[in-house]
Amino acid sequence: MKQPFDLTAKTAVVTGGGSGIGKAISKRLAAHGATVYIIEFNEATGLETVDEISEEGGKAEYIPCNVAKIDSVKEAFSQVGDKLDILINNAGIAHVGNLENTSEEDLDRVYDVNVKGVYNCLKAGIPLMKEKGGAIINVASIASVVGIADRFAYSMSKGAVYTMTLSIAKDYLPFNIRCNCIAPARVHTPFVDGFIAKNYPGQEEEMFEKLSKTQPIGRMGKPEEVANLVLYLASDEASFITGSCYPIDGGYITLNS
Repeated sequence: MKQPFDLTAKTAVVTGGGSGIGKAISKRLAAHGATVYIIEFNEATGLETVDEISEEGGKAEYIPCNVAKIDSVKEAFSQVGDKLDILINNAGIAHVGNLENTSEEDLDRVYDVNVKGVYNCLKAGIPLMKEKGGAIINVASIASVVGIADRFAYSMSKGAVYTMTLSIAKDYLPFNIRCNCIAPARVHTPFVDGFIAKNYPGQEEEMFEKLSKTQPIGRMGKPEEVANLVLYLASDEASFITGSCYPIDGGYITLNS
């Protein structure tokens, strides 16, 4: 009998799959049988994650790619080919600032990765799925649906990820392509630790506690918890789900009012 969440014989692409949430997703999909292509700008983290997956008995390959550049994306996806079953658009960057202190260069940099990067990967990936169907999960954010202070450019980009999800889900129903997104709140990754260390030297413990408590549940999420949700949405167990946005936020959206 087939086990739940079995991805054996499935091929997945995870953008930004070498670190943080993307790494946890890559490892979880591989642990459930998928062959995972880690599309990653940072070669060191990409190869490190491939090695970890291999040591744990999974299958993974690293493909260097800058998701903001369509030619780089096309080359990366050409190495995957029509084996593609699952696409996880995870790669993204952050930016802190309101409208007035967000420069045009800041806005363009966030747009290029968080919006155009998702567009580029959808553009390259969907034609590879059209004959047999597939599952797409885009990593949006609570900033897609609620106001967050000092996150003007980031909120713009993640709002676009959410609405692109709806559009893709609607347009590609006839091809048996499901498209959903997830909306994490703050997740404890090395990026968070680096951000605190850079901006609050000497106050790391205090700021970590403060940021943790912005979630009503009283802590940050874990990358593995996000990966579990992605696993479900990528699996056949979620075959009746498309065009949805799933908060994974410790109650932030509904309870933090």
